[in-house]
Amino acid sequence: MHYPNGKKVVNNEKFLSKTNRKQEFSNRGMTLEEDINTANAYYRDTEKAIIHKKPTPIQVVNVHYPKRSAAVITEGYFKQPSTTDYNGIYRGKYIDFEAKETKNKTRFPLANIHAHQIRHMKSVAGHGGICFLILRFSAHEETYYLPAETLFQYWDDQFDGGRKSIRYETIRKEGYFLPFHYLARINYLAVIDKLYFQIGGE
Repeated sequence: MHYPNGKKVVNNEKFLSKTNRKQEFSNRGMTLEEDINTANAYYRDTEKAIIHKKPTPIQVVNVHYPKRSAAVITEGYFKQPSTTDYNGIYRGKYIDFEAKETKNKTRFPLANIHAHQIRHMKSVAGHGGICFLILRFSAHEETYYLPAETLFQYWDDQFDGGRKSIRYETIRKEGYFLPFHYLARINYLAVIDKLYFQIGGE
């Protein structure tokens, strides 16, 4: 298994008080989206990166005008997002990624990703952007960073007789484990530092 800093994370009991441990574990159980949003807010507050969740597009059907200067949407529906969940900038590089959470204990079904999202990610990667998938196995309470190039390989293979899912063990081996942090929650920028900027690691 890969770790962002090249070393296995060990919980140091000597420097973590009982109060902090209780607080740390009380924050677990949040959704992957909540954890990523919290991490992104921390990155912005510390001016480390500017990364946001893309708003879900809404198709407006009916609009009511109670006043000439005011409009009220009375009917609409959520459209399927045409790209990925998050984008922004870090160290001068464009960041674009999708986040998925699965209850499956043994595999990640590729059907959880849409073809148009893969096309978008391939286009971004082709233009030099940094693309990846953040994947959480909720049954194991584990979160991983999977590089886009690895995801593309398994996505394309499924149309050539390959599996229509990625095994949990494969993701543990080829992905990068994201340990829980109190402030950044899931510090995925540490993986980007290692892979693209040769910062951290051994």
